[in-house]
Formats: sequence, structure tokens, C-alpha cells
Amino acid sequence: MWYSSAIFMAAGIELIPEGTVTSPLGFQAGAACAGLKKGDEHQPDLGILFSEAPCVAAAVFTTNRVKAAPVVLCQERLQGGRAAAVVVNSGCANAFTGEVGLGDAVEMAALAADRVGVPPEAVLVASTGVIGEPLPMARIRSGMGRISLSADGGHSLVRAMMTTDRVPKEVAVRVGDGGFIVGGVAKGSGMIHPDLATMLCFLTTDAAVGLDLLKAALKKAVDVSFNMVSIDGDTSTNDMVLIMANGLAGNKPISPGSRRAGLFQQALDRVCIHLAKAIARDGEGATKLIEVRVSGAPGVTEARLAARTVVSSPLVKTAVYGHDPNWGRIVAAVGRSGVEVVPDRIDLAIGGIGVVRKGQPLTFDKDDVVGVLRGTEVAIDLNLNLGTASATAWGCDLTEAYVVINSQYTT
Repeated sequence: MWYSSAIFMAAGIELIPEGTVTSPLGFQAGAACAGLKKGDEHQPDLGILFSEAPCVAAAVFTTNRVKAAPVVLCQERLQGGRAAAVVVNSGCANAFTGEVGLGDAVEMAALAADRVGVPPEAVLVASTGVIGEPLPMARIRSGMGRISLSADGGHSLVRAMMTTDRVPKEVAVRVGDGGFIVGGVAKGSGMIHPDLATMLCFLTTDAAVGLDLLKAALKKAVDVSFNMVSIDGDTSTNDMVLIMANGLAGNKPISPGSRRAGLFQQALDRVCIHLAKAIARDGEGATKLIEVRVSGAPGVTEARLAARTVVSSPLVKTAVYGHDPNWGRIVAAVGRSGVEVVPDRIDLAIGGIGVVRKGQPLTFDKDDVVGVLRGTEVAIDLNLNLGTASATAWGCDLTEAYVVINSQYTT
């Protein structure tokens, strides 16, 4: 796991050791190798996540105007707010593939539906990989029959979603007072930027949650997590964050505005933030996680924009990579963010070491800041001193390895 379970203990929210998307009651998953990944033929690349009971379901999708066939299909099928399963493949995005691609997505859902015994329209589809190539449907048809579902199959599912990811990203928490579990898996390493990116995330819960509350909770969680991550400033065609709630914990439905609704939101936020930080840490070619914490902003919108601008700045990213204590790049980034800034009110610290106070450069030992930048996690604290709003964004350094990975993606 990426960080201590102590973070989850507040409000009775407990991190589940080895938790995953199938930790909530009634969820199963599995994966198989269908030979979809070029040069990686022995890794799982096709998987299914399934609920034993029908789910209330909601999702947010990429804002890219070029949307992959699975996104188009899921947006249509989720209009009713119900789903029972999702089938996912890596190695091919099924994006920019026209009517053929949409037909392939429909067939992929039907194959998965037959595998788990639900109506085809109850199955959602997700794909990730190279844009502009058709799905190798013969391999998908063959691979679907080799998927074996189990209650711990989330560990296999998350590996089937991976493309350039170096590590699987999965987590689950138990809400003791609420008597329910929230779990999730995600993939993402490059083409990551706010309003989603080349990422897929599947979230599950055994809590009983109505559709309106589920939609609102998901939007709030995404706004403080995945939409606060930037790896390289690019977004993609296939991005999706999906949540499914099957109610099998046996509790009464959570009422909007209730204490249990607050607990559910906290649990969902923490799962999403955990996965978002895991994506940032695993950025393509990255050697360190960057966390930008903005405070003293006039409003939350401004705080988020300032934090995202700093964490996505190529000059800030390269300075962190090179261990260069060039703090001027940070204030320059916030200055171009579009957020109100009064230069002589800015406070700035790197790794807890103050470098600017009320707009005045401070005397500090550069070797101390270099030492911070040599670590695997770099915290940047920026106080605008113009209000009470705050926000946190996550990213990573920009390295030569990023260029290598993305210059050879299809070759």
C-alpha cells in the first residue's frame, strides 16, 4: 500500500489489508491472457468485474471530444443508473474506430454477459491501449472463456487493466460505524491531466446507496482526487471512473444529508485519493511524487486551479527531477494560473523549508532543499494569504525516461 493505514482511521474508516475492488460483499472478478498486449503476451489483458446482485451505478467520463466506443456505449447504458458487470481490456483502446468499434464494444459486452449470466445491456465496457486500431475480436472471444471469477479476483483484474503502469493500484476500506466497505482499482501512468486522463477506475461498495446520492458522492470524490492529478498535461479518449453499489451489506439505504452519508463520502474520497496518488507516483518515467498544497485562496475553485497549474508545470517538474531549488518556477506558475495573486502576500515552503515569506525571498540553506528534492516525495506548500480555501494536487517529476516511453509506444 502507498501509505500508512493510520490515515484511514479517522471516523472509524479502516484500511483493509490487501483490499481490492472485490472486497465489498457480493463482488467477484477475474482475468485472462488473450494476447492483446504487443510484446507482453503472457500477462493478463482481459478481465471482468461482476456483482452477484444488480447495482446502482454511476460514472464520470473523459471530457475529450474524441470519445472511444466503450465510453459512448457506457454513457448510453448508464442513463438508467443500473449495471451488473464491467468487462475491460488493455492493449487496444477501441478508439477512433467508427461503427465497427462500437459494434465490437457491444459484442464484447454480450460475450461477458454470457459468461456471467446477466442481460447484455447490464454489462459495461472499458478499453485502454493504442488509439486507432480495431479490437482483435477473435482473441477476445477466445480469452473470455478462460476468465475464472472469484472473490479475490480483483488482484487479477487490476493487472489486466495495466498498460505502461509499473505497479497495480488497488485499495479497500471498511466503515465500522456504517457497516459497509468501499473498494477500488485503477490504472494510469501517462496521458494524465485534470478532467480525467488515460485512466480507468472501478469502484465498488456493498452499501445501499440511491442513484442521486451515488452520483453526487462520485463527483465530489473525483473533484478532490483524480481531477487533481497531472502527469504530462495530456488527456485521452477512454477515461472512466465507475462506481457500483449492490447493497449486499444489508444496511438501510443511506439517506442524503445523514451521518452515514458523510461517512460514505469520506470513505469514497479516501479510496479515490489513495488511487489518485498511486497514479501520480507511478507516472511514466517518474522517480518521485510531487504534492502541491495551496492554502489561503479566495475560493476552492481558485485553490484547485493554482495547485493544478503548479503541479503540471514542466519547469517545476524538471526542477524537482534535477534537485534544483529553483523556487521562482513555482511562483511563476501560480502567477500564470489565472488565480488572483498579490505577490507580497505569498508564502512558499518546499519540504517544510520556508523560501518565501510575505513575498520576500528568505535566506535558506540550498543544500537542505536539495536534500528534500532528492527524496521520493516532495511537498510544496503555497499560501496565497487571500482567503480560507485550500486544495491539494499531485503529480510527478519529468524525466528522460518519459520521453523514451512515449517515443516508442507503438514500436
